[in-house]
Amino acid sequence: MTDAFSTLDDFRRLLSELPDADTDAQAQAALRNTQLTKPPGALGRLEELAIWYAGWRGMAAPTINAPQVIVFAGNHGVAAQGVSAFPPEVTAQMVANFEQGGAAINQLSDLHGCRMDVHALSLDRPTADFTQAPAMDEAEVVEALNIGWTAVDPGADVVIVGEMGIGNTTAAAAVAAGLFDRDAARWTGRGTGVDDAGLQLKTRVVAAGLAQHRAHLDDPLQVLRCLGGRELTAMAGAIARARAERCPVMLDGFICTSAAAVLEKAQPGALDHAIAGHQSAEAAHADLLAALGKEPLLSLGLRLGEGSGAAVALGILKAALACHSGMATFAEAGVSGA
Repeated sequence: MTDAFSTLDDFRRLLSELPDADTDAQAQAALRNTQLTKPPGALGRLEELAIWYAGWRGMAAPTINAPQVIVFAGNHGVAAQGVSAFPPEVTAQMVANFEQGGAAINQLSDLHGCRMDVHALSLDRPTADFTQAPAMDEAEVVEALNIGWTAVDPGADVVIVGEMGIGNTTAAAAVAAGLFDRDAARWTGRGTGVDDAGLQLKTRVVAAGLAQHRAHLDDPLQVLRCLGGRELTAMAGAIARARAERCPVMLDGFICTSAAAVLEKAQPGALDHAIAGHQSAEAAHADLLAALGKEPLLSLGLRLGEGSGAAVALGILKAALACHSGMATFAEAGVSGA
């Protein structure tokens, strides 16, 4: 398959050319909402969700028929610093578990009728330790972006991207800090459950990465290259492709949101087609969502990753559309309107 872009500058230009929502369909959906057999605003945020979704799908009364979950896996050189409670070989073991249908995200995908795809990105070749060198060179970043881009089914009508990668909360914290205020302590959390000493170590590692690459932190795509990982990069590529297809995206937890934030910082408005499925237990996720202006649908203390929180929240979006597209209007039901 031919790559969609061959340089980071190509990808940067692509971000500037992504389509917007269909405002006519959005207006039609809003009008339909006023005619449904309920008091105005009675379904609260569900009404907003349905109208938002309708605008991206170009239909006044849309339904979800082809949801897709994509899980990307990558290994991180920085894991050698001892930043995770688990060893790097767990990444490959969990990929096997995904492929055998044994993980939480498999159950949630099955529950909602999602197509689920798993992409392992060079697990035998971890990224460089970002405290010593850029995590990836440009060719590696472009390759991962293209893997994410081509992973999206053009026929999907909602996309969830998840991840697996020992050490990737450290990479996500470094990316978030690089994109925003460069405060390692603010963005670094316990990830898989490290103790206080482990948290202090992670924070020092993130700070060292920021210092090592301070000359590149003004460019969001270079932040991703220097501090990110292949799976974060692939997630960013998939989210951008979904936008190109006018396909709504449900964001998962801190790692997914950090990857998505690269797009928003590189091209303001790039995440208008994305909603936050949930707020995870990773402490910095709330700050990251606030920085992006995203209000989560759920807050259940989840911290698994894999796309699991967004998959749970998919039920909320389905409920919004079931009501919006399936309810009768006052005229259809023969009910007197207000």
